[in-house]
Amino acid sequence: MQVRNRRNKVWQLLVWALLVLPTAAGAHDAKLHKLQQDFVDTRFGLFIHFNMPTFCSHDWPDPDEPVATFAPRRLDCRQWAKAARSAGMAYGCLTTKHHSGFCIWDTQTTDYNVMNSPVKRDVVKEFADAFRAEGLGVCLYFSILDTHHRIRPHHIQTDRHLQYIKNQLTELLTRYGKIDALIIDGWDAPWSRISYDEIPFEDIYRLVKKLQPECLVMDLNAAKYPREALFYTDIKSYEQGAGQKISTSENRLPALACLPLQANWFWKESFPTDKLKDPETLVRDMIEPYGRAHCTFILNVAPNRDGLFDQNALDALDAIGRLWKKRGHIADLPQADNPIVSSNLAKNQPAESSWSDDYAISDFANDDDFGSCWNASPHVKNPWWSVFLGREKAINTIVITDRDANRLQRYRIEVQQGGTWNAVFEGAAPTAERVKIHRFPTLWASHVRLTVLESRGTASIAEVGVYCEER
Repeated sequence: MQVRNRRNKVWQLLVWALLVLPTAAGAHDAKLHKLQQDFVDTRFGLFIHFNMPTFCSHDWPDPDEPVATFAPRRLDCRQWAKAARSAGMAYGCLTTKHHSGFCIWDTQTTDYNVMNSPVKRDVVKEFADAFRAEGLGVCLYFSILDTHHRIRPHHIQTDRHLQYIKNQLTELLTRYGKIDALIIDGWDAPWSRISYDEIPFEDIYRLVKKLQPECLVMDLNAAKYPREALFYTDIKSYEQGAGQKISTSENRLPALACLPLQANWFWKESFPTDKLKDPETLVRDMIEPYGRAHCTFILNVAPNRDGLFDQNALDALDAIGRLWKKRGHIADLPQADNPIVSSNLAKNQPAESSWSDDYAISDFANDDDFGSCWNASPHVKNPWWSVFLGREKAINTIVITDRDANRLQRYRIEVQQGGTWNAVFEGAAPTAERVKIHRFPTLWASHVRLTVLESRGTASIAEVGVYCEER
């Protein structure tokens, strides 16, 4: 019996070493970190919103707007590239497909594309060629939301729509040379309402990395996900005009911030005579301080219905180039945990907990809303929270998002395997940041339980995520 007990203790120690120690170290990809560093060192780029909305009065036009509406008469991507160069920009990014689903490349996936329009020219190709000719990088924007093809809430047919999106991205990433970054929009946002489960993020992410291993993937999701970690993106992306502001004093992640030079993303008839954003203000308040905060700034300039930049926009870009001289690397990017890219297995699964405070019961910690919290009752010494995964599933990552920084001090994470609870972490929180990421070798478990051992103030957990990452 003593021999058996000793063997059990040795086995427990081996399991503890295997599972617990890796969680404190996190996972850091040196190649990804180098790509992130290189991208934030670009400092400044050009966003180009040019698509079907350019020729309509609204940025969200009729999803069945006739193809013939897209009719630029003097399209010249070389003008865009030269203007970007005059401003001191390092790259350009073009809206290959916006939310209404019109494709401005020669695609075989749909007839709703530029080759069936009056212009009959592959705009993506001309854009890529023009920017490379000026020594500039090439990035592409792509919308998951596609109202023309009914890739929208309550209409998702996962297999068919996922394959459609994969086919389009395969074209974009195999026909136009090296793509430095893919900016994705219309996905898991409060206004688009297409989840990372309906169109699985990891499937798209792995496809992009397979086709172009050095292409950064970024989703414009800062409206939902905390700024302290990379959830479903290689670069934390902030849409300034939508109220998403980067903290220049606290940001430690590779980031991008975007804003239009004009009043809207797409061209409007008043733009040629409108007062534009002040070049000096853009340089002083955005380009320079963002660069010091590991953030590249991407300024949108909307081409007109001829396919050209208006003269006032050209003058503004030239003025920026004369004002801004501090280009290139200025700050080393801190090492960050690898992005979370897998589906959250705990989302909306049955949750239980010790006594909660008032209405803030267990379900608030896995409701896919980082603004709500499970609040433990202050009368419970060591409150706990658990989630049932439905059955035993493979897991290798658990992410705890605290209500605020430095509240959760010490805790234990356990998993239930074959009816037995086993600890995978116990100790001090690995970081004072809100988001605590724990990665460990893959195991099978039916439940995950968090027990709070020490907290500054009443324990309050915004979200607990459980994942099985591809490694």
